[in-house]
Amino acid sequence: MNTYIYKSSRKDELYLYIEKKDDFSKVPQELFSSMGKEPIFVMQLCLSPKKALARENIIKVMENIERQGYHVQMPPPIHNLTSFKEPAKYVS
Repeated sequence: MNTYIYKSSRKDELYLYIEKKDDFSKVPQELFSSMGKEPIFVMQLCLSPKKALARENIIKVMENIERQGYHVQMPPPIHNLTSFKEPAKYVS
């Protein structure tokens, strides 16, 4: 299955997968508008259940594209920086 991936010009690490290049007709207007002025084309990718994606379940992505015509990859969660502790410095 071919898919076309676009990134948001407004939100870091927000990606939209669609089935036809530059065809956003199946993407809800609110979602499309939240991507910024215009989504930025990143790449074309051939999806296959035998391949893996870095941050998404490929089966879920394929199902979403088949069922609704698009898939949204949300940014990863931000860890609480106030609880971050630097590793102890080793002194010899």
